[in-house]
This record gives sequence, C-alpha cells and structure tokens, in this order.
Amino acid sequence: MCSIGIHWRVERINTVSNALEIIPLGGVGEFGMNCMALRYADEIIVIDAGMGFPEESVYGADVAVPNFDFLEDYKDDLAAIVLTHGHEDHLGGLPYLLKKFNLPVYASRYTVALAESKLEDHNLLGDVLLHRVEPRDTVEIGQHFQIEFIRVSHSLVDCFALAIKTPVGTIIHTGDYKVDETPVIGEPIDLRTLRRYGQEGVLALLSDSTNATVTGRTPSERAVTPAFEQLFAQAEGRIIVASFASSMHRIQIVLDVAQQFNRRVCMLGRSMQKNMEIADRLGYLDIPDGLLVSLNEAKHSRRSEIVFLVTGSQGEPRAVLAQMATNSYKGLAIEEGDTVVFSARIIPGNEHTISRLVGDIYKRGGNIIDERRRMVHVSGHASQEDIKIMVEAVRPKYVVPIHGEYLMLYRHKEFVKNHLGYSGENVILIENGDVLEFDGERARVVEKHEIGRTFIDESGFEEIAGETVRERKQLAYDGVVAPVITMDEKTGTLEVPPEIVARGLIGLNGSKSLMRDMQRVVVETVEGATQAERRDTTLLKERVRLELKRFIQKQTGARPVIMPVVVQI
Repeated sequence: MCSIGIHWRVERINTVSNALEIIPLGGVGEFGMNCMALRYADEIIVIDAGMGFPEESVYGADVAVPNFDFLEDYKDDLAAIVLTHGHEDHLGGLPYLLKKFNLPVYASRYTVALAESKLEDHNLLGDVLLHRVEPRDTVEIGQHFQIEFIRVSHSLVDCFALAIKTPVGTIIHTGDYKVDETPVIGEPIDLRTLRRYGQEGVLALLSDSTNATVTGRTPSERAVTPAFEQLFAQAEGRIIVASFASSMHRIQIVLDVAQQFNRRVCMLGRSMQKNMEIADRLGYLDIPDGLLVSLNEAKHSRRSEIVFLVTGSQGEPRAVLAQMATNSYKGLAIEEGDTVVFSARIIPGNEHTISRLVGDIYKRGGNIIDERRRMVHVSGHASQEDIKIMVEAVRPKYVVPIHGEYLMLYRHKEFVKNHLGYSGENVILIENGDVLEFDGERARVVEKHEIGRTFIDESGFEEIAGETVRERKQLAYDGVVAPVITMDEKTGTLEVPPEIVARGLIGLNGSKSLMRDMQRVVVETVEGATQAERRDTTLLKERVRLELKRFIQKQTGARPVIMPVVVQI
C-alpha cells in the first residue's frame, strides 16, 4: 500500500468519529471482488467478500481477491461479515478473509450452505460462527449497526438487500437485484419493505450498476422458458446446456422442460453437482423422481432422450464443456448433431476463451445456441427501469452506484440525474479505496487509498505474493539472465570467465557480441568490487545485478529478471 494510506489509517484509527465511513475494497469500477467496509466510531462491518477473474493472465493465478491487509489496522474494530448472496463475486473471497480475521458471518440459508462448503475445503468450518437469517429478520451488530435483511430477485436464490440503520441514517445496500415479479423459485422482490424504509427516510442507496447501460426492464427468469421449449422440441440429438452452477432458476427450467419432452438429465461438473445437491437438500429445487441419471447411464441412453447440464459457460479450460470439446470428458465428447446451449452471459475478459471454445465445438460438429440467437439467458441485474423502481421505492437523499465498471457507474449516475430529478451532488461516484463519509449534513470523499488485490494459485488455496506475480510478468515479457561467477574463496579473484545464461531476452537472438559485452560487465564489476563485497556474496550479487541491469536496459530497453550465481571454490 502507498505510504499516504498507511499514514492516514494510523492517524485516524485512534480517533472516534461521529461520521459513517463507506470504504469499497473491491467491486466498484470493476467486475468481481465485491467487498465493502462500513465504519462508525470504533465498529466496522464488512459486506460481502468476493473473488474476481484477472483481466490479464498472471501466470498460474486463476482468481483474485481484495487485499484484506487493508483491514489489519482495524482488526480490533471488525464486528461481522454480512453476505448479500452466494455468487462467487460476493462469496468466493470469504475463506481468505476469515483466515486473517475470525468474524461471525450473517447470511441466508442457501448462502450459508455454500459458505460451509467453501470453509470445509479450507479447514475453517469448525472455527467460524455462521448465523442463518431469513427475509425480514433484523439483527443488532455491535452498538451502532442494525440490519434488516430484505428479499430481492436475482439469478440466484435466497438473495438479500440490506437496510442498515446507523446513528447518522439508514443505508440501503441492494446487493445484486432485478425487479422480477415472477421468479421461478421463491417469492418476488420485497418492494413493500423497501417502500417502508423510503417513507421513514433513507440517507443513501448503494445500488447495483451492472446493467445501468441497458434500457427498459430486465426480463423475468421465466422469460427463457419458451425458447427452451422450442429448442427441446426441435433438437434431434443430445442437448448440452452450459450455465452458471449457481443459476438455480435456470437449472429448474431445464429440469422442467426436460421432463416435458421426455429427456433425462445428467449433471456434470463438481460445482454444478454440489450446488444442485445443496439446493435440493434445502428444498429450493423440485426434481422429479427418475429424472436425473449418472454419466454411465447417460452414455447408454438414446441421443434424443438425454440432456447434459454442465459447467464451463465462460470457456474455463478445466471445466466440463471445454473438455468435451477437446480431449473428451471421461469418455464423453461433443459429436455431430449435438446442440450446445450457452445459457449465461459472457463475463467481461472471457471473450477470447469463449471464442476459442466455440471454435472447438464447431470443429466437432456441434450446433451452438446462445442469447444472440434465442432468448436462452436473461440477466440477473437491474436495467434502467428496474433502477427507477428501486430509487422511487427507497427515495434516498444520496444515490451511490456500486458493482460494475466505471462506465456503468457513470451511466447509472446520468440516468438518475436525467430521469429521476437528482442533482449531481446527490449522486456520488466512488472507486475502490475511497473513503466516503456521511456526517448527517453532507457526503464527501475524504481520502483515497490503493487497496490492491491478492492472487490465488491454481489450487485455489494458496495466496501468491504480489512480488511473485510481478516477477512472473517480468519473466514473460523480458526474460531472465543468470550470470554464473566462479571465484576463489580466499582471494576473491575470478577462477574462470563468468558464464552468462540468458533466456527470452529481447535483442539477444543468438548475438555473441551482446553475450561478450555482458560477460565483460560482470568481470569489470567483480574486479571493481571491494574486499568486503567479495567476501559477502549477497553484496556482490546485488552489485552485479544492478550493473548488468543498467547495461542491458541501455543496450536493449529490456528489463529482465537478473539472478546472479556466485560459486566459491
């Protein structure tokens, strides 16, 4: 973190403030990693702890979470973690946060079940206090926060908006939502309770911006049913539906339509099977007896009598769909005549991997259906008219767009200003690391901090240090140079000319002159070193590294990783 951020936290941490501070740690100005801290006086609650997918490869890291080290100086003030719902971009970072801070967690039944599964994988389950809450439950957290959990519609089940009462006013955090009056599973969004808060007075609305660029209303989850019915009626071969493993409404629709058209369903993919089992156990899914079959049964079924529900809608190389499109998955591969349905939106940044997957499917003779051809997917996020319904229900003094890239936050602000009569001062744009302060009279950003992110390795369990990520990137772009120095242990003189090992260095291309020049620089550096530097190999290696770095950068413009090796004989 930058020094100014550290200085501010140390200075203010001991000051009891009568203002409410809202500090997004992730998810504002980007997709994923949704996490926000709310602080009043000496108490902090954390809303959501999500993970995200890096926009560019970081070489061995599939996902990232916010850098929770930001909260270290606040650790004695942390009171609880509150989860709005169970999507990975709101829940996936929970184990990494709880490894640093053992806090109670409040969430819905389904979200708690998903959290338990994650915590069990990380050997944390017995150490964490998980509180299951129901819609309209109210809990007191510490001395300054009272939270009511309000049911909202989304592509997942059991999702909440939060009404957070604080000494300076009520904050409504929408979580992810849309105004769906006919959800497939569960009850619709609880606008009545939201309107009640609007009548009582709301200081600020922190509102989902993902679809703020989209006009009109977001369709109901039920809107995809006719397209699926038509697709099942026309398909003669196998049907393969790729969807998010957490999209319970979509899964229920596929189950219902499969039964209607006398097809049995085979679910493939660890996350798909796990989420389905949890939802079934908690009573969210209605699965007719005999509808689900094993992979072995599916292989021996008629092609016109089977549908596969699989993971891999984002082109993930290790997911089931990608394996079926390439090397086959446990003896199962996409074949001529198969219909492959992408029933999910493309997460920004995944376009290239999905395009490659689509090409692999076409090569094998599969027919692809996505939302551009038929209505096989609807968003789970509020479009502009949904945003209007939310703002008119809550009637906040301030609107704070969250959850989305900056373009979406900006369009959210412009829509609220142009169509709902808010002034620019009352629609506040913030970014990760901003400290938005409400003191009862006004709202303003009082500080800005560089939060950063933590990368997780391919196993999903270990954090990758930022320095390691930087080195991997540097190796990929500029290569590595390893000068091997063999010297007399007693005299410190060179025994043989230095050997230069270079890989991936720009400007090398077999150039013997550059290798000779690097060798010369190493010789001159060693001969110019003091006796103390020659005796201390750590000092000598650092001097060689710096001199070689300057030379290579001047000659080629590259900044390779330089790793001197000193052998004393």
